[in-house]
Amino acid sequence: MSPLSKIKSAKQAKPRRTVLYGVHGIGKSTWAASWPNPVFIQTEDGISDLDVMSYPLSETLADVWANVIELSGEEHPYKTVVLDSADWLERLIWKHICETKGVKAITDIDYGKGYGEASTIFAKILTAFDACRAAGMHVVVLAHARTVKVEPPGQSAYTRYEPKLHKTSSNGPCASEILQEWCDELLFANYRIDVRSEDQGFNRERGIAIGGGERLIYTQERATHVAKARMRLPAEMPLDFSHYAQFIQ
Repeated sequence: MSPLSKIKSAKQAKPRRTVLYGVHGIGKSTWAASWPNPVFIQTEDGISDLDVMSYPLSETLADVWANVIELSGEEHPYKTVVLDSADWLERLIWKHICETKGVKAITDIDYGKGYGEASTIFAKILTAFDACRAAGMHVVVLAHARTVKVEPPGQSAYTRYEPKLHKTSSNGPCASEILQEWCDELLFANYRIDVRSEDQGFNRERGIAIGGGERLIYTQERATHVAKARMRLPAEMPLDFSHYAQFIQ
């Protein structure tokens, strides 16, 4: 048989690995609750007002591990697993490492090695979520947003939004990089902000931010935020799962 006969289309319909991060209180958990038959793994207490199925609040890293392993290995009716949230999971990882090393804070571990170990554990948990995906489940990871200063060589510095995860590691990629590379879609949720110019006289203008109540998902990277999408998505869409659902069906 010719090797050419083995060539086939690489496109396959698979469950999504979607990360949604955004500003506080915008409705990330509500959006995730609209996915097909979801079950939440909580690392923070933020879904008490939602009528969703959920494991008890994870107080240790072992709790998270046990929940993911159960979902990936046993029969159940759930179609989506939601981790709420990635940054609080990172705190549980730090807590685990501190207890294992007998230190009070992860910064007490010399040369930043604690952060490197945390990144390794974080990557292993995402691999465990891949087993849920292999079992037919969508994986949705929620995270808070933070602003960081970006200083590109030879250009003016600017500020942008990124997931609220640690950004340095002594041995390999950090948790933020690992999460962004792992997911199929990295979506940013924020309120629409328009900028209006105001004449101050003497040929000077200033920009005034005009905020509104419209909540949006941004799917493409801009100077203001990081984002990506492996499938064709509009640059922005309402923070309403019905708009996103049409692209994953």
